[in-house]
Amino acid sequence: MDRHETGRILKAIEAARAADEPVALATIVRVIGSAYRREGTRMIVGRDGRYECMLSGGCLEPAIVELAQQIIAGGEPRTVRYDLAEDVVWGLGLGCGGTVDVRIERLDERDAITRAWLEALRQGTPTVLVTPLDAPGGRLLVFEDGAVLGSLGAGLDPQAIARARERLRGANERSGPERLHGVELFFDVCGPPPDLVVFGAGHDAVPLVRLAHDLGFMITVVDVRDGYLTSGRFPGARLVHAPAGELERHVSPGPRSFVLIMNHNLARDEESLRCAFESAAHYIGVMGPRSRYDRLMSGLTADGYLPNASRLAAVRSPVGLALGAETPEQVAVSVLGEIMALRYGFDGGFLSGLPGAIHKPEDTRRLARS
Repeated sequence: MDRHETGRILKAIEAARAADEPVALATIVRVIGSAYRREGTRMIVGRDGRYECMLSGGCLEPAIVELAQQIIAGGEPRTVRYDLAEDVVWGLGLGCGGTVDVRIERLDERDAITRAWLEALRQGTPTVLVTPLDAPGGRLLVFEDGAVLGSLGAGLDPQAIARARERLRGANERSGPERLHGVELFFDVCGPPPDLVVFGAGHDAVPLVRLAHDLGFMITVVDVRDGYLTSGRFPGARLVHAPAGELERHVSPGPRSFVLIMNHNLARDEESLRCAFESAAHYIGVMGPRSRYDRLMSGLTADGYLPNASRLAAVRSPVGLALGAETPEQVAVSVLGEIMALRYGFDGGFLSGLPGAIHKPEDTRRLARS
C-alpha cells in the first residue's frame, strides 16, 4: 500500500478509537493468478459496516464486511479464500481467473505488538509483521535496525527473523506468504514511502512532482533559484534552496532514493550529477538526450572526477519509457512509469497478450522475450 492509503487506514483507526468503537483489519495475504490488488493491501471495517480502503474493485467488499462484523462481535481471526473465477461472491461472476486469501481479525490495540506495528506505520519505520496463517501462535515484529518483538514459538523465530530481514533488504520490499517448518506465515512488509529527489524546479518539474505525490512518493525539490521553490508550485514537497557549490551540504539521497536531474543548465546538472554519484541513490535519471549526459560526464572527467562502475550503472539516460512523450505532463508519465517499473522489478513492456499474472515481473519478461 502507498502512504496515502496507509494514512487513510490510520485515520480510520484513530477515529474509531476516539469513538470507543471496535474495528476489524482485513489484509490480503495471498494472491494466486490475477486479482485487483496484491498481498499486503488492507482495509478497516467498523461494527456498523462502514469501511476504509478496498481490497478489490468493489466485488469482494460486501462479503468481507459481513464476516468482519461477525469477527468484531466475538469471532476468532479467519483466513478466507475468495475464488474470483467462480460465481460464489454475492452472486457475482467476476471472471478474473484468480483466487485471493484474506485474513480478517479484530484489531486489539491493547496488544503491545499491534501498538508497535501501528506506530511503525505512522512513522514510516521499516518493519515486517510475521503472522501464522494456518496454526495458532504468537506474532513477530521485526525492525530494520535489528530489534524484534514477540515470538512465533515452535522454534520458528530464527529462520522467520532471517527471512523478514531478507524481505526488508529486497529491492521491492514485497509482502507475501511463506511456509517454514510446515507452518504458513504471512510476512507483512512495511517500508518507508519511496523517496524522489528532483534537482531542478523548472516548469517541467511541476507536473512531474504533482504526479509523483499522487503516486505516494516523498519528494525533495532542489534548486539554486529560491523564487522557484514555493509550496504553490510543489505542494507536499520538501523544498531545498542550495546555492551553487553547496549541493552536498544540503541534500544527500539515500539507498532508497530515486534521483532526477533536470536543471536544464549544464553547470548545475554537472554538479547535481556529481552529488548523485557521491550519494547512495540506486537510480539516477538524467533528463535530455544521451549526448547531453556524455557532455556532462566529459565535464566531470575534465575536472578529474570519475565515479566507479557501480555508480555509473545506476544512471538512466535517456530517462523514461519510450512513449513518444512531448509535453511536460507526458514526460512525467514516461519518467515515473520507468521508476515504478524498476522499483517493482518490471521492464516496462506492454501487457497485451500476457497469459499469466500481470503483477509478476517474471511473467512480463517472458512475454517481452516471446
